[in-house]
Amino acid sequence: MHAGKPSAEELVLAFLTEAEGEPVAPEAIAGKLDMLPAELFRAVESLRKRGCEIEALPGRGYRLVAAPDRAGSAEIGPLLTTRELGWAIHHHAVIGSTNDEAVSLARDGAAHGEVVIADRQTAGRGRRGRVWASPPRVNLHLSAILRPKLPPQRAPELVAVVAVAAAETLRDLGVSAGIKWPNDLEAEGRKIAGILLDLSADAGRIHFVVAGIGINLNATRDDLPEELRGIATSVRQEVGAIVSRAEVAASLLAHLETWLDRFEEEGFAPVRSRYRELSSILGHPVRLTEPDRTLDGIAEEIDEAGALIVRLPDGGTERFLSGDVTSLRKRTDVTDR
Repeated sequence: MHAGKPSAEELVLAFLTEAEGEPVAPEAIAGKLDMLPAELFRAVESLRKRGCEIEALPGRGYRLVAAPDRAGSAEIGPLLTTRELGWAIHHHAVIGSTNDEAVSLARDGAAHGEVVIADRQTAGRGRRGRVWASPPRVNLHLSAILRPKLPPQRAPELVAVVAVAAAETLRDLGVSAGIKWPNDLEAEGRKIAGILLDLSADAGRIHFVVAGIGINLNATRDDLPEELRGIATSVRQEVGAIVSRAEVAASLLAHLETWLDRFEEEGFAPVRSRYRELSSILGHPVRLTEPDRTLDGIAEEIDEAGALIVRLPDGGTERFLSGDVTSLRKRTDVTDR
């Protein structure tokens, strides 16, 4: 699978990391990486904005003092409290899509609980095939292989399970996170995380589900594309601090296993109840867009199958299993529920 060419920032960070705390002359870095001095300067400044502490020592060069943590098995393993989730981690510095890699591993027989995680995605997928990219070592890109004992028609309920786990993980970090049906999480009206499930099943059973979760962790406003700066946010922007990707990954896997266990033992009812508590849209005006129409109404309920019930202007209701939802309430009205 093509994972994309490493960025200038990744190359410089790798070079400084290999120096093991010793300063390296800018000429040596630029020469080794075939980089112009101005490109090197921009890469160093970009790394600093992303949380790297890099000293510029007169007459000696650049020295890496500290860098954002890796999020591989060596870092996440000691933090795990799960029985199964995350005990086999496939870590990639750069990858096209963690979901695509996890699907490939699952088809080759990977076990329940195996996880794919990447420092950077170059072709992450959202709903309806939307493609997005992310800077390196800033956000969390995690895909978990699940092998639930469920009939295929109940697979959509797993979106709610994952959403609840992700929302609780964010709230542990001090973020006022809410779930925007069906698979986004937002903070103060801005998107902070997304979920994508890939399913393999036949008429009688589910072979596997890949639960992909992307959380904006340490991205600054400048890291976001200009067109997203008003509608997206990150944990760093919400709480004013850089967080450990490894710690967040371990916490997410713990919450996910807890809710998977409850789901298996008690069914969808407790998941639905918590999902409703965490919803950022229930009781508020929304616009729902489908391929062939758009309608406005009030998001009234999440039913027993995870579908959204919308109260229409004429007083009737309509049930939706999918669709793009836009909240029509003002951001200043969004509160921590």
